[in-house]
Formats: sequence, C-alpha cells, structure tokens
Amino acid sequence: MTALSTGRVVRTDAKVCHVEVADEVHLCAPRGKLFEDLEQKNPIAVGDLVRVDLGSQPAAIEEVLPRRNWLGRTASSHDPREQVLVANVDRLFMIGSLGKPGFSSNRTDRILAACAWHDIPATVVINKVDLARGDELEQLRASYASANVGWIETCALDARGVPQLAQQLAGAVSVFYGASGAGKSSLINAIQPGLKLKTGKISRFWEAGRHTTAHSQLIRMDMGGWVIDTPGIRVFRLHRLSVTELRGLFPEIVRFQDRCHFPDCTHDHEPDCAVFEAVESGELPPSRYASYVEMLDELRSAPDAGVDVEPEPLEDE
Repeated sequence: MTALSTGRVVRTDAKVCHVEVADEVHLCAPRGKLFEDLEQKNPIAVGDLVRVDLGSQPAAIEEVLPRRNWLGRTASSHDPREQVLVANVDRLFMIGSLGKPGFSSNRTDRILAACAWHDIPATVVINKVDLARGDELEQLRASYASANVGWIETCALDARGVPQLAQQLAGAVSVFYGASGAGKSSLINAIQPGLKLKTGKISRFWEAGRHTTAHSQLIRMDMGGWVIDTPGIRVFRLHRLSVTELRGLFPEIVRFQDRCHFPDCTHDHEPDCAVFEAVESGELPPSRYASYVEMLDELRSAPDAGVDVEPEPLEDE
C-alpha cells in the first residue's frame, strides 16, 4: 500500500490544489470520492490538512482530515449549500477602512457573528486611520467596546499599528478578511515587504476596491506562521442558523436579553423587550442592533433566499 503524506492546502484552483508537504508545494488533484454526498459546495478549502499520495500521476488528495474550525457562508442566493472559505485558523482579522471603500458595520458584524458561530477568535482592524474625520474613530471604538473582539488601528502607509498586528500574526494561522480596497494586501506587504503582493486602486464608479486578490492563498511569514489573504467577497450570509442561535452571536444582546418579558424574545417586535430598550437608551449600539435585525429578517425568509447587501463578485461563485 502506498504511503501517504500529510500536508496543508495553501491554495485551491478549479481542478487542482496546491499542497505544502515538508516545505515543498505540490499540485494535487482531489480524488472523486471526496465529492460524493457533498453537503458543502467545496470539499477542500485553504488551510485544510490533507493526506496525499505523492507517488500517483498526478499527485492526489486522498483524505481531508477533520477540521478544528472553518469559516463558511451560504454559497449564493441560488445555491443553499455551504461554501467553506478557510479552515483550521487561529484568528480572523476583519479588515475595515476609513475613507474609501469606507467602514461597513453590516459586513463587519456578519463576519464577527460567523466567527462566533465557528469558534474563531476575531480582531477588528481599522485601516487608513490617517483618513479619520472628527470623532469617527472614537464612535467606532464605542460601537465595538462590548462586542468581545480584539481591536487594532493601522495605517499601512506610515506603519501605524503594524508592529502590533505583526506581533499577533507570529506563529499562528491567521486570515485577513474584508472588502476589496480596505488594505489587506497592503498590510501584509507592510509586515513582510518582500512578498510584494499586488494592491489595487479604488474604483471611482463603485467607490470600492478592484479585486486584486482573485483567490484565497496561504502565505508563509518569515517571522513564523501563515496568513490567508482572501478575495474581497461582497456578500456573506451565515449558513443554516436558527433565530435562537443568532441571538447568542451578539454579546451585547446576550447581556440584556434575560431581562426581556418573553424568554424567546427575538428583540424586534415583542413588548417589554430589554434589548430594544437598551438601544433606545444608548446602552446598545444602534449599528450592531441594525445588523442583527437584518440578519434576523434573512433567517425568516425561505432557506434559499437572502438579501444581497451588494452585488456578488463573479470570482467567488
């Protein structure tokens, strides 16, 4: 029987995966059996640990080892299966920016909820802080003060906050997630300039970044550890989540919901709702509550339906 080797998937293409085995990357084709009875859209994701047969022609992935965690979304409004974006990560850094494309609380809150759902520690990174206007930064800090997430403010141009970010990346498997143009690749370049990852300009028409990263890729860092740079996915819907489960993914809501009159209060229409009262009194950030209500409305829709907050990019479908 052929001896199998264990490797880590560093990139996936349409019909082949790039697998690192003993510091060498091999192109491996997934065996057809991995696609049988598939409930997920993709059986293999960047970050997966796999067993490969390097002696076959071509080299083949025979098995995907159990994941300790993963980040997934509903594949699309036409495909209700789960699309796994990354697997086996120590922390996700949600990269937002000031200026353009601008900070999106909706996008950020969806990813933070997904991280809580999949047991992935999360940190919010606010990039381009040199473009802050007035008390913009202070307001953002206050909005996430009770969200139970890390917080870093950076500027890739002058390296502000970059050492703090680099310190958290060392020795870990991390994923950078955020809108195109927010500065994911720029921050990675600032931490390790020799990588020279491609960065793009902001589209004047859409006021959003062009997709300079077309696929997720796992990058080995000189200081130890890996970073997964992801494409700027514009639409993210959590996969197969109940209303009760959604409530538990917002720490601020959990703080108040035991005071609600009804134990199963959904916090959007019931009387004597402590969560809604907390929003009105300013104890619970309105932006976080708005994100929760929008996600709640999606869960109440048909299983294969959802609300596209922005057009979906072609490269992610």
